[in-house]
Amino acid sequence: MPVAIITGASKGLGRALAEALAARGWDLVLDARGAGTLGEAAVAVSAHGTRVEALPGDVTDAGHRSELVAAARGLGGIDLLVSNASALGAEPLVRLAQLPLAGLRWALEVNAVAALGLIQEALPLLRESAAGTVIAISSDAAAEAYETWGGYGASKAALDQLAAVLGEEEPGLRVWAVDPGDMATDLYAAAVPDDDDPRPAPASVVPAFLCLLDERPASGRYGAPCLLEGR
Repeated sequence: MPVAIITGASKGLGRALAEALAARGWDLVLDARGAGTLGEAAVAVSAHGTRVEALPGDVTDAGHRSELVAAARGLGGIDLLVSNASALGAEPLVRLAQLPLAGLRWALEVNAVAALGLIQEALPLLRESAAGTVIAISSDAAAEAYETWGGYGASKAALDQLAAVLGEEEPGLRVWAVDPGDMATDLYAAAVPDDDDPRPAPASVVPAFLCLLDERPASGRYGAPCLLEGR
């Protein structure tokens, strides 16, 4: 069976994607910082009958990244790596004039540096896969200027560029930076706690990711809403 590593998989988009892949027969290695919520997610996902390894930890820890790759190797390799773990840099978000530089460094560390570190660790196994794929979860804040989203957007823009260059350097892989669009997640609630407008559930955008995996377009940046149009 194909094997995927998904970071930030205890809830939100990561968990929704894990459930969808498990329903398709994928074996999974799941990561998140919270052991309790990750364990609950793993139990739910494993109900589909596939093998699920849940490893709580911090993606900024090189040792933890090595453990994730080792677990995937034990399941047979790595066909898909999803970099979904994210940090805002400030909760709630603030304007750049007030953004703590330590918060910006943390957002860059989680969203870009750790993502690349895990990719580097996983590359040998991804290259061995007939369908090796990397999905970097991006944001419209990486490409558009929104007040208070500067630090987070800068970190996601860095992730986008890393994904774009990786796609050029690794032509045997598919490397997609994917903007999932607005979603009702804990991350968004922490970013803008006063915003009560309804937003789509993360599961509603998962078909866009399945579309990418089914159709395997060229490496590049994609928006989930555009992928879902006409489906």
